[in-house]
Amino acid sequence: MSDRRPLSLLLVAPALAMVLALFVYPLGYSLVSAFTSPSGEPSLDNFIKTFDLYTTDIVFTVVIVTLSAALIGLLAAAIGGYLVLGAHPAAVSFVRWLYRWPLFIPFIVAAQCMRTFLAKNGMLNNTLDTLGLVDVAGLSGLLDWRGIIVTFVWKETPFVALLVSGAMAALDRASIEAARNLGAGALRILVEILLPQVAGVMTVGLILAFVTMLSVLSVPIMISGGSPTMITVDMAFRVNSYSDYGVANALGVVSYLIAGLVAWVYIRRNVAGEGAP
Repeated sequence: MSDRRPLSLLLVAPALAMVLALFVYPLGYSLVSAFTSPSGEPSLDNFIKTFDLYTTDIVFTVVIVTLSAALIGLLAAAIGGYLVLGAHPAAVSFVRWLYRWPLFIPFIVAAQCMRTFLAKNGMLNNTLDTLGLVDVAGLSGLLDWRGIIVTFVWKETPFVALLVSGAMAALDRASIEAARNLGAGALRILVEILLPQVAGVMTVGLILAFVTMLSVLSVPIMISGGSPTMITVDMAFRVNSYSDYGVANALGVVSYLIAGLVAWVYIRRNVAGEGAP
């Protein structure tokens, strides 16, 4: 056994070196830089400047990502419920095939597509105008905070729905059939039977989607160029315009704390659930 240990360490060394070089070192450097003044002394000046300049953007980021996650949860539950409870096999197969496509599209491509789709004279408004539902001349488009939410929801819903639908499909169908025999409709079965049993899986999926959306730069910078904006845009602006890595890294620490708070709430909820009698 002892003879194999050096070989095992040698096998994992490239992967470990990659993690240290690309993740651990940048994380450590950003944390040190955030708490260091330009003169190299420990300081909170970067955080003071961050909150003086970007408090509105921090709140905007939290609101956008939270609202997007809530909509993603609703759509994922609806898709998963329909895939499990749907009575029309052809429609179920179509939904199962269709909803996964955004999984394979990068965020930057999704943002560019949405710029064309949501613009004032984009595909959405022109289609509605052709159908006689609106007058495109009186519309302004959705290239603002609404466009950011639409893009996030469209891109991240398939990921969460894939987890949720898989968890629902793995449940014992005896309770579903019993509820149907007692006259319960599909919506009641979804809300009262399926969702409580897959709540943990959905929470994991939403946390992962939340953290992903929190770190995206391409969507806010391409969809909405105005103010307020998300903190990823502010980080890029501080670096590209001022080479101000201190404030940029302070914004990064704020994003770490937001993501960490969401993860902490989930962990505490799980621990409390496991400790309950």
